[in-house]
Amino acid sequence: MFKIFIIEDDSGLVSLLQDYLHKFGYETRAVQDFERVRTEFEAFEPHLVLLDVNLPKYDGYYWCRQIRGISTCPILFISARDGKMEQVMALDNGADDYITKPFDYEIAMAKIKSQLRRAYGTYAGSGNDRSLTVAGVTLDVERLMLSRGSAKIDLSHTEAKILDELMQKAGILVSRDRLLEKIWDDQAFVDENTLNVYVTRVRKKLGALGVTEGLQTVRGQGYRLTPDWGDKG
Repeated sequence: MFKIFIIEDDSGLVSLLQDYLHKFGYETRAVQDFERVRTEFEAFEPHLVLLDVNLPKYDGYYWCRQIRGISTCPILFISARDGKMEQVMALDNGADDYITKPFDYEIAMAKIKSQLRRAYGTYAGSGNDRSLTVAGVTLDVERLMLSRGSAKIDLSHTEAKILDELMQKAGILVSRDRLLEKIWDDQAFVDENTLNVYVTRVRKKLGALGVTEGLQTVRGQGYRLTPDWGDKG
């Protein structure tokens, strides 16, 4: 049974979410102490987190970073803040998706199921160690880690899936539609800007390993990983 941790201070919404999630067989727990979110997260060990932005004491971005420091489980923001910047900040801080209030419960459930499939189910991989290396950069798909020499950097599930697709097709143009199809099976619910944000994050992760010009954007078409950085030391 999948466990979902709800970090939301609107008790009415928490009750509605729990009732709805229980109908689909999920186990849920809502945070009790908003100063001990990380501690409660560790105690519950959830498979997925639903997280609001506006919270007592510290905001959702802070707790998203705290959780990302210890877990790669999917994190979905649920917030009344519907501006582009809020959604970009959520993704930049480690979230996997963003749902704006008020929301359709069926769409929210589709997003939750999609993230769970990606992380643990049909699309999560065989469970055997799998990695691939391109020009000295290694992607450990199962451990969600990118490395070059002794330098290592952690990835989110979505970042790893984007890099997996790009590295398998290194030197070849990968269309935006292909990435969306590969990474999000419910494309109808993906905001156009979401892929841009994730590609920016992937580019930053590569840059942290000294790969500053390896990921090219082909305007209106897609992206290409050009592994000539191996010739530049």
